[in-house]
Formats: sequence, structure tokens, C-alpha cells
Amino acid sequence: MGQALAAEALALGVGVLLGPGVNMKRSPLCGRNFEYFSEDPYLAGELAASLIEGIQSRSVGASLKHFAANNQEYQRFGIDARIDERTLREIYLPAFERAVKRAQPWTVMCAYNKLNGAYCSEHYELLTEILKQEWGFEGFVVSDWGAVHDRVKALQGGLDLEMPGPKPYRTQQVIESVRAGELDAAVLDEAARRVLTIAVRAAEAPKSSTFDADADHTLARQVAAEGMVLLKNDGILPLLNPARGGDRPGRAGATFPGRRQLAHQPHARCHSFRRDQKACRQRRAHLQ
Repeated sequence: MGQALAAEALALGVGVLLGPGVNMKRSPLCGRNFEYFSEDPYLAGELAASLIEGIQSRSVGASLKHFAANNQEYQRFGIDARIDERTLREIYLPAFERAVKRAQPWTVMCAYNKLNGAYCSEHYELLTEILKQEWGFEGFVVSDWGAVHDRVKALQGGLDLEMPGPKPYRTQQVIESVRAGELDAAVLDEAARRVLTIAVRAAEAPKSSTFDADADHTLARQVAAEGMVLLKNDGILPLLNPARGGDRPGRAGATFPGRRQLAHQPHARCHSFRRDQKACRQRRAHLQ
């Protein structure tokens, strides 16, 4: 899938594809769930890394997004996601970390929202300390469209490229801040270096003028079909409530024998861990 997307991008003169998205599916009301992979950090990270590897194997860049905690639609442009360190590290960041460390996407796109009081586009801990320093991200950080509120603060936080734009007055703010000593010129130089490195890489990519749309449509259908999961019932469902005569489904939290069985017997799950790993490897192979 990634290679097919890259071939289409090259034919259309596109240097970077704006995806994949690996935010967690925490609410069915999130308007971007259609482009996210999963509610599971491990699965999302594995699938994203495979897709990035496939795309970038053809000298087209990927843009991992939306960094981070962009998981709802309501007030997504300014909502403040208050998340403690453990929850961030166990749920919201692992998919990004796995994709960055394994596949090194050319770009990472920051999210609209705030995270613990600071806009993601200005978040030094998120963009610089975690992404660039801790995880070793080598590409550039780009904003989601319209996510920058203060260009100078964004540069200081670790954002390298503002999109769309930047507008002339934003550029002038940067110039004036450097002249006034409010923005270290080395920060601006580093942002420029990262952007130019990817720009040169994209310019050197071999160009193609055609792609087989019918074959790509067939491939898309195949990947979609093989990515579906059919849950298997090994006799554990429906859960019956003995307190009601054993012939009515038990409600969540009720005490009945099936509850312990569901929690502790491996066959009560839709797959064993080993099967999950095998299925994940198969899906990764198709995404590349």
C-alpha cells in the first residue's frame, strides 16, 4: 500500500504525503477517526511504521500526525488535553514513538490542541525534548494547517515549518525577534536546516509520470478486506447471570462464574497474544 501511494505521489508531483495518523480512537465522535488506525498504541505504531517504510522506500516522504493527543472533535482547535505523564507514555505517545524510531518519517505534524496548558505547536517538551532529543527524530516538524498562534514561540518550542504560509507579517515577527535578541538565531538556523534537508531529498527523488489506477484500486480493496477482523466466540458468549435463572445476559460488573472465566482464560479472548502478533505482521506486510 505504501509503495502504491508513493508511486501515485511521484506521478502527481507530490513530495510528502500527509499521513499516517496514529492518534488513539478514544471517542466515536472524533472527526478524524477515519484516518487513524486503532485504539491500541502497539497496533497503531506497527501499522504506521510499516506504511511509512513503504512510502519512503520510493523516495516520497510521510508526515506522521497529529502530535499529540488530538483525539476529539469538540473544540479541537483549542481544547486543553490534561494528561498525566504515565497516561501519555502508555497510551498517547507510544504509537508515535514506535513509528519515529523504526521508520524515521520525513516530517511530523503537530496537533491543533493544547497539551497540559501549552499549544502543541509551541510545546518545547513535546517537540524538542521528547521528539527530537529523546526519540532522535531527524526530519522537520510541520504545523497542522492553521495550528500556529505565535510563530516565534513555535520556533522556540521546536516547530520548524508553519503551514499554510507563513504570511509576511509572521516572517517579519521572526526577523524582529532575532534582531531584538528575543529569538536565538541558532534556533532559526536549525529549523531551516531541517526543512532544507527534506526539500533537497524530495527534489532528488526520481520522477514518474504514470501509475496504474485500476491496479491500485484492486490493491486497496485487498488491503481493506484482509485488514478486517472477525471475532471468534469459543462458547463464552452470551454471558449468563445465574442470579436471574441463567437464561438472561449478565450486566457488566455482575458477579457470576463467566466473569472470572472471561478475565483469566486465554480462549475467552478473540485472539491469543501470539495470534495477535501474527496478524499484526501480516497487516504490516501489506501496508509496505
